[in-house]
Formats: sequence, C-alpha cells, structure tokens
Amino acid sequence: MTKPIVRFAPSPTGRLHVGNVRTALMNVLFAQAEEGMFILRIDDTDVERSTAEYEQGIKDDLTWLGVSWGKTFKQSERFDMYDAAADKLRAAGLLYPCYETADELDRQRKLQRVAGKPPVYNRAALELTDDQKAAYEAEGRTPHWRFKLSGGTVTWTDMVRGEQSIDVSSLSDPVLIRGDGSYLYTLPSVVDDIEAEITHVIRGEDHVTNSAAQIEVFQALSTHLPTFAHTPLLVGADGKSLSKRLGSLSMLELRDQGIEPMAVASLLSKIGTSDAVEIRHSLQALASEFSFTKIGRAPARFDEKDLIALNAKLLHETPYAEVADRIPGDAAFWNIVRANIEKISDVEAWADIVLKPMAGEIAAEDVDFCKSAASFLPDTILPETWSELVGHLKTETGRKGKGLFMPLRLALTAQGHGPSMDDMLVLLGAEKAKARLSGDVA
Repeated sequence: MTKPIVRFAPSPTGRLHVGNVRTALMNVLFAQAEEGMFILRIDDTDVERSTAEYEQGIKDDLTWLGVSWGKTFKQSERFDMYDAAADKLRAAGLLYPCYETADELDRQRKLQRVAGKPPVYNRAALELTDDQKAAYEAEGRTPHWRFKLSGGTVTWTDMVRGEQSIDVSSLSDPVLIRGDGSYLYTLPSVVDDIEAEITHVIRGEDHVTNSAAQIEVFQALSTHLPTFAHTPLLVGADGKSLSKRLGSLSMLELRDQGIEPMAVASLLSKIGTSDAVEIRHSLQALASEFSFTKIGRAPARFDEKDLIALNAKLLHETPYAEVADRIPGDAAFWNIVRANIEKISDVEAWADIVLKPMAGEIAAEDVDFCKSAASFLPDTILPETWSELVGHLKTETGRKGKGLFMPLRLALTAQGHGPSMDDMLVLLGAEKAKARLSGDVA
C-alpha cells in the first residue's frame, strides 16, 4: 500500500474535546502504523468565530497528547484555490445560483412533507431565466450556490463500514457557497484533500451521507479520490449523547483536572474496538496495535470512571524520573505514595502529611497507648520497625485488629487509609513519628 497521507481538520472555534480527539488519534495511529504522514488542517473559513487563540489551543492540546504533524495549513489563506474550483464547477454547469430565502426554503420543505414527498430541494433555480435572476438581484438578493448532484447512486468501500451505497436523488443539492460569498465545509475540504493528496479521510460516521455528495465534487474537480473510513461516534456511559457535556471533556479541562495525556489516548484509542482497554505508554505502542478491522459498528462508550481508573494505573506504573519535576519529595516518597493516587495532584496531600509539620488524630482513650508506642520506637526506623512496634503493643496491651493499628495510623498520618505503614514510618523518620505519637506537631 502507498504510504498514507491523512489529515485532522478542526475548526478554531473552541477547544478540542474527547470526540474530536478520538478522530485525531484514529488518523495519527493509522499514519504511524503505515509510516505515513499526518497533516493538521485548520478549518477557519468561518472567520467570525475562528480565533488565533483557539487555533493555538488546538495545537497545544495535540502537543500535550504527544501528537506531531508533518505539515499544517489554514484554509483562510487558500481562498484563491477555492474560487478557482468554484469557477471550474460553474463552467461545467455543476454549480448554480439560487435566490430563495431561508423562509421560502422552509415553506417549500413543509409543503413537500404535506404532499408526502422527501424534503429535498426542488431545483427550481435551474429554471430561472436571466431576467428573473436580474430581478431577484434588483431586490437586493444575493445567490447562494448549490452543487448539482448526478441523481444516481454513489458507492464506495468504507474501511470501517464496508460497502456503502447512497442514492443521491434522496439528497438536496448541497450549498457550497453562502449568500454572503463565504464557503461552507464541503468545497474547501475537497479542494484541500486533492491538493494535499490525502489518501484516507478518517472521520465520524455522522459524515457518511456527506461523503456521497463530496465524492461527486471530487469527481467533478479531479481524478483523485481518497479512501473513506467512518468510525462510530462517542456516547456517554449511559449510551446517550455527550454533546451537552463536551465543554467539561475538553483537553484543557482534563489537563487542569490532572489527567495524564496517555490515559486519554489509551482510552480513546481502545474503546469501541475489540482490544481490551489498557494503558499504553506511547502513541507508538498504540499505533502498533491499531487496525480498522478492530473497530466495531456500535457507538463507543466513554466513561469518565474508566478514564480515572486508567489514569491511576498509569501513575502507579510511572517511574520517579518522569514526574520528578512535577512533585515534591524524592524517589522513595514517590514510590511509596504513587499506589494511592488517582491524579498527580493527589501527591500534594501525601506531601503535606509526610513532609510538613502536622498533628495527628489521637482519641482521648488512645493517648496513653500512642505514648507507649512513641517510647518503644528506636532512633533509627527500619522497614521492619512497624511490624515490631505492632507486635510489641499487641503483647503489652492485648489490643488487636483495628483497635491496635488504626490509632497509630491516625496519630501518624491523620488518615484512615493510605500506603503501607511499614513504608510510611520509614518516610516519617523517628523524630517526627515519636512527636506525633506523643501528640505534638511535627
């Protein structure tokens, strides 16, 4: 197979969220698996809503995820190419002006429904004479421009969905240029895919119907036609749309919450596939396992609980060298507390317990018990000191179970759970441990 050239084409009108990041990853992993090229295309033809801040945010989010691109460009800098393509379609009689207002089109659709017909544009504009067009323009109307579909059947082999066939007579001729002269998505996208020699268009299945019209635009402009792959969309754990919650699932929000990029990439790459959802430590590892044949047809369920669990597992396996500049404490501290955190920010709580002065929690009935523990502790704490301490106190006091060890844990850490006390006692050291068991701040 020729080495693929793929593209991810976000609009800089907001930050990336889990839905479009999954699409980006499908493109990236396929390109890496086949030693191809990944192109970042910025779809900023909506000049009113597109901002440089969002464009930079998109690049920052992809970089945070470990994604790099071989080439990038902005659609706003290529209008001359789109104008030339539009002229070519006009000359071929495939792009025609329409003067209906939005209200008129809405009335047309309602009448068609009442008549039991599909609400497809009736192509009335094709019958307009030059005088009628001039009259409309004299009224101040400016035309929108539609692409004339063939009326036949468009077929293609989809890498996810298999053989696809769409009767385009059931579709309205798509509007390619608005009345204000601005371009909708279809024409610029096709022109860019031709110019960049995109071999594979990988995107969500909500674009399946669009693909039929786009294929006809491709064929009208060039002999180049990419292969298509339409992947199932993301839904929530309950099977419902994520659309109302995508803002809270942006990469910016997840990063601020302390989620690790490879936890995001691992989850989004594996859900909806036949692979188990497991942590991988690099995009290269994910790419080596990627295949369109593994992608199912059912919607992929995104569950934030799964993301948190993967994030925790990732941190539990992360060596100190990879987090040294992000946490307080040394390697010994990290190796002990990492099994008890879900996010890197959780380290701060354990740092406060181990590294900063604090008073433990000692109930009135446990004061003498804890002081006895303090007097037994040696000046040098070893890994076996905790078990020796507990064994001694059990013999001396007759306490056992939670009544034996929980007052000690609370006095030393003020927490009823956490890392093994064998390790925590070593981290605290003799001086701090004796002071806390005696009820002092240390």
